[in-house]
Order: sequence, then structure tokens, then C-alpha cells
Amino acid sequence: MDDIDAWVWWLIGAVGLGIPLVVTAMPEFGMLAVGAVAGAVTAGLGGGVVLQVVVFAVVSVALIAVVRPVAARHRSQRPQLATGIDALKGKQAVVLERVDGSGGRIKLAGEVWSARALDSGRAYDVGQEVDVVDIEGATAIVM
Repeated sequence: MDDIDAWVWWLIGAVGLGIPLVVTAMPEFGMLAVGAVAGAVTAGLGGGVVLQVVVFAVVSVALIAVVRPVAARHRSQRPQLATGIDALKGKQAVVLERVDGSGGRIKLAGEVWSARALDSGRAYDVGQEVDVVDIEGATAIVM
């Protein structure tokens, strides 16, 4: 064991920290692995054991302190581009067959959809424009 350089041990440690990163998808392990690589570089440049450990700790803590809050902020933001049924909510449609509380048909985004009125006592006649407020399965809820 004495004939293996310290930088090799740091790289082995980095690989060892990379395995749980892949298995658990916890980015903190990746940040610790980068700290271990920084320790390997320090060892390769001739730094002492204490300096290697300090570099490992400083790089790891700095990455966790800076990257985690940024990643959490990005993870909590909703995508700005609405897709699927979310993109259809709020769109206008044209009534093709009378729409009331029990059903009807509309043309929405170039496609024919089944629809029903949000207010079951309200009815919309052919040619009238309606607003899509929700999508339930394959039925647009309009008002």
C-alpha cells in the first residue's frame, strides 16, 4: 500500500463517491467526488496530507453551498412552455354542435373535441366562441 501514490487513492475515492451518485441520483455525492479529484490534484502537485484534506473539504463544501440552492431553485420552477393539455387551457374554441352540461362538440386547436359547459345550466350554440377552462380526459370544459 505504501507504493501507491496519494493521488491514486483520491481518484479511487472519487470513483467510490461516483457510484452512489449514479445509484441514488443524489448530486451531493458528485460534489464530494469533485472534491476528491481536487484532493488528487493537490496530491499530484506535491501537497501534504493536511493540505489535500483541506482542499477536499473546501471544494466539497463550496460546491454543496453554491450548487444545491441553485439546483433547488431550478427544480421548483414550473416550465415556462406549456405543453399537452396545459397548452389548451385558456384557448378559444368554436362550437360545432350545441354544447351544454351534458355534452357537445367544439373545434379546438384545429381538432374536433367533445365538450361540455362548465355551468350545466348554460348552453352554447353553433358558431359561438367559447373559452376552454379545463380538460377532463378527452372532454374540454368550456364557458
